[in-house]
This record gives sequence, structure tokens and C-alpha cells, in this order.
Amino acid sequence: MRFLVVGAGALGGYFGGRLLEAGRDVTFLLRARRAAQIAKTGLVVQSPFGNLQLPSPPHLLAEDIKAPFDVVVVGSKAYDLDATMASFAPAVGPGTVILPLLNGMSHIDRLAERFGSERVLGGLCMISATLDDEGRVLHLNDMHGLAFGERAGRRSARVDAIAAQFAGAKFDATPSENISQDMWEKWVFIASAAGLTSLMRASIGDIASAGGPDVALAIFDECCAIAAHNGFAPRPAAVERGRAMMTAPGSPMTASMYKDIVRGAPIEADHIVGDLLGRAPAASSSSVPSVLRTAYVHLKAYEARRAREAA
Repeated sequence: MRFLVVGAGALGGYFGGRLLEAGRDVTFLLRARRAAQIAKTGLVVQSPFGNLQLPSPPHLLAEDIKAPFDVVVVGSKAYDLDATMASFAPAVGPGTVILPLLNGMSHIDRLAERFGSERVLGGLCMISATLDDEGRVLHLNDMHGLAFGERAGRRSARVDAIAAQFAGAKFDATPSENISQDMWEKWVFIASAAGLTSLMRASIGDIASAGGPDVALAIFDECCAIAAHNGFAPRPAAVERGRAMMTAPGSPMTASMYKDIVRGAPIEADHIVGDLLGRAPAASSSSVPSVLRTAYVHLKAYEARRAREAA
């Protein structure tokens, strides 16, 4: 089975690197700048589960794609998705499966519209990773999970075939028969954490020490309610886990969106928070904006300022 991993950033570099480490047939689709960096340093992963250095990982540029791949793994940011789809389009053939690892849900519709719904699996990953200034993948926590499955909720031969390829690689791979529910539950948590830590410019632990657990739970419960309105009420274990993580004393956790704001980078405000708000039930008669709505306005104000300063 031939895998095309789109990009060798934090997600693609980690999971693609682990697949290569396990002897799988993996090629990275890179932009020219990242290709030059990897040609110089190789693909380097630093992880609690073991470091990895691949001096010459197989890679190509978009214009060099000559034939379809069996599986295309997509881990780009949502704001880059249009350009990303254009870059890997020549790799999509009649039997190609697309496995996206983005947060949220709207990317599924965009991928399905471009390539056909039957080609797009559901997927998510649970990992905290980033690239440092030298292009090394830094794995920052003790989780490296990847879940995937048919969005209709059934097992299939292609999911089983991918699971067989993932088996033995140094990450936790889980074929799921309820991947849409899994994706919604992750979205609820990501939107809550991104909205809260970006709005407060603080970690979960600092917000807790400031007397803010009620604010944290307000945004989390609001996101849960939106998921329920759409037919994906988080399961009790997910609710319990999410409420505990959103209020954990001393937790250093901040969302990746907060980290992007700190370094002045683009953010996924519309894809993660705005799209969730757009799926909420009709607004109540209250004139007081919700915490999630307040967080979204904050994120859009950041984007407006960033755009103005770049002009």
C-alpha cells in the first residue's frame, strides 16, 4: 500500500516518519522550502517514545506526481486546504482513499466536493507536536493516537487494510466504527480549549487559579450543547474527561491556536470556532453574548489586526 503524506510538519512528519520507521511505503508531498530543509537535515523527530532521524525520506513536489497513491494522508491547516487539495489532486485515482486529520468538520465537505464523498474517510489524531526553528518535529506529550474509519459507521476492507499497515508502527492506531462521533467529541474539546486559552491568553491552570473554572465549564458546556443539537451529544466519558481537563489546577495546557496567536501566525478561527457557532440552535433572547461567541469575536479581531498590519 502506497501512502502519500501531505507535508512533513508536526503531524505529517510524526506519523509519516513512524510509518517509514516501520518499513511502510511512504512518500512525503513537500513544498520547495521544506524539501530543501529536509535535504539538508533529514527528517528529525524527538519524542518520549523514541527519537527518529531519517536522512533521506522519500519525497516529491506537486509537479512531480506521476501516478495515483493508495492513501493520501492530509494534516494541513484548514486555511491552507484549497492549496493543499490542488497540490495532491494528481495523486488521487479511482481507488485512492483520502484520510484527513484536520480538526472540525467542514473540511470533510470540501474534500468530498472536490474528490467525491466515497473517497473521504473520517480521521483524527491525538498528539501535541510542533516544528522548531530547525525543522525538527518535537513531540510534546505522551499521546500519539490516530483514529480513522468510514464516516457511515461501518467497517470496510479498505479500513482494515489501512489498519494492517498501521499495525506495528510506533503510534496508537484505532479503526473506529463511530468516527463521526469521535470527531465531534474532539471538536468540542478543541473549540473549548482554543476559545478559552486564546481569549484569556493563559493556560488552563492559570485560568483555574484566577477563579475561572466556571468560565471554562461555560464554554465547554456550550460546545457540548451545540454537538447535541447536531445529533452528536458527547458521551459521558468524553464529558467527564473534558470537564476535568478544562478545569485542571496547575495544568500548563494551552491550545495550539493560542500558541499561533502568541507567535503572530494565522489561525483556524472560522474552521474551529466559527463553524461550530454556525451550527448552534437559534440564539436565545439573552442580550449577553456567550463565552464561545465572545471568544470568536476575539479571534476575528486578532485576524483583522494581523491583516491590517500585513497590508
